[in-house]
Amino acid sequence: MFCRQLARRFFNTKSREPVEPPYLELQRDFLEPSEFYQELSKHGVSFYAGVPDSLLKDFCAYVQDNALPGQHVITVNEGTAVSMAAGYYLATKKIPCVYLQNSGLGNIVNPYMSLAHPKVYGIPMLYLIGWRGEPGKKDEPQHLVQGKRMNGILTEMGMQYDVLPDYIEGAAEALDNAFYSMKTRNGPYALLVKRQCFTNYKLKNVAKNDYQLTREEALTEVIQNTRPLDVCVSTTGFLSRELFELRQRLNQTGEQDFLTVGSMGHASSIALGIAQVKKSRQVFCLDGDGAMMMHMGALAQIGNIGPINYKHILFNNQAHDSVGAQPTSNPLVNFTQIALGCGYKDAFQAQTKAEIIQGMERLNRNDGPILMEILIKPGVRKDLGRPTSSTFENKEKFMHFLTY
Repeated sequence: MFCRQLARRFFNTKSREPVEPPYLELQRDFLEPSEFYQELSKHGVSFYAGVPDSLLKDFCAYVQDNALPGQHVITVNEGTAVSMAAGYYLATKKIPCVYLQNSGLGNIVNPYMSLAHPKVYGIPMLYLIGWRGEPGKKDEPQHLVQGKRMNGILTEMGMQYDVLPDYIEGAAEALDNAFYSMKTRNGPYALLVKRQCFTNYKLKNVAKNDYQLTREEALTEVIQNTRPLDVCVSTTGFLSRELFELRQRLNQTGEQDFLTVGSMGHASSIALGIAQVKKSRQVFCLDGDGAMMMHMGALAQIGNIGPINYKHILFNNQAHDSVGAQPTSNPLVNFTQIALGCGYKDAFQAQTKAEIIQGMERLNRNDGPILMEILIKPGVRKDLGRPTSSTFENKEKFMHFLTY
């Protein structure tokens, strides 16, 4: 009986021609990066700029592998991406695409509000924004704060936006609406990208180098050569997670560490604020190359103030390791020369464990500000966890440590 009912539903019993069955969503769709890229190309998009994001990493990887030379720029920060996109539009009259994580919204507020906004210069550009901290999804505290308020922030900025569907027909329709809005309003439009929107795409042009040590191996040598009352401020991403687990393996409390889980690029300035007040304590900033480039102007401030207790250690793997291993905006930056030019008293490089140990002796012996750049290879172990203590617990323990 059931089979005859199905036959009557899916076949015209008179003509015997098949009838399209109803759509049953038994398995969710994912958006193919290549198909979405092609849809963007149909609208004339050929220029991409932005800072890699974990939710966008599959699409960003496809762009990295397939965009023509000069048509994809991994920028030092999100504001720079918006500004470059504005220049591109002014020169070509073609709408560019800017990608970012929603944690980078703060960096685009100024160039959006005072440059691209429809009531200022009216420069259309498409924003792809990774929605970390999406309501109802488990995430880190800094992302939950940002994710919950993202829609309100965009609304207050006067930006039109939509959620990117995870199937190509819906994505194509969303792009049609976005480009109609950008062309009629003469301003940016944002598409919010939820977790697991895109299918997996493995980056072919992965950042590589020939250095010996991983970040975790180098970090171990650094920490084992600090002193009991030394202060550490660690940057965003894998480094802070590795530092937390390293302290556990060494049976240390980790009270001397401030883990900068958000605020990418600002760890060096946090460390500077501490060093100015706690002049009797040696303050280490454990930084990353992508983070340092994001707000490199901080080096000029550090060099100008010149705290003698400021010791800057840069772990340089030439990659955005925690969001897909795309290369940083310029792997050839000479950080030691820049630091010296900004007023650091000393700056040098290390590659091996022996050189790190010698470098730590140099940092401990001499007045700062000093920079030690450690050249490392990209990559992270697969079982790396996240801090098990809360941000509030980290803050309270750290502030108590500073009173010693």
